[in-house]
Amino acid sequence: QVQLVESGGGWVQAGGSLRLSCAASGSIFGLNAMGWYRQAPGKQRELVATITIGGSTNYADSVKGRFTISRDNAKNTVYLQMNSLKPEDTAVYRCNAERFSTTYWGKGTLVTVSS
Repeated sequence: QVQLVESGGGWVQAGGSLRLSCAASGSIFGLNAMGWYRQAPGKQRELVATITIGGSTNYADSVKGRFTISRDNAKNTVYLQMNSLKPEDTAVYRCNAERFSTTYWGKGTLVTVSS
């Protein structure tokens, strides 16, 4: 089993920045891609960004140029730097991790962006 714990969410004004962290623990051997997803009230969950163990990244078009995903493999932690935040970025952000064809999810952290 892999446990994922997110932190760093909160309230911020539009144009501001936040940095989310997601730490993995447990059976971390073989941990592969990690990523961030978000779900706004009344909407479906959507991909924000992913990063492979080798550092290759993928972003949703809506966050390209504003968000940066990174990871520290030694700390088994993935980060999401969010700049130029918009009210439409308001959502619960959850990280996930893939390990041997199984996907694990954190419980999420709330990000609220006010206009």
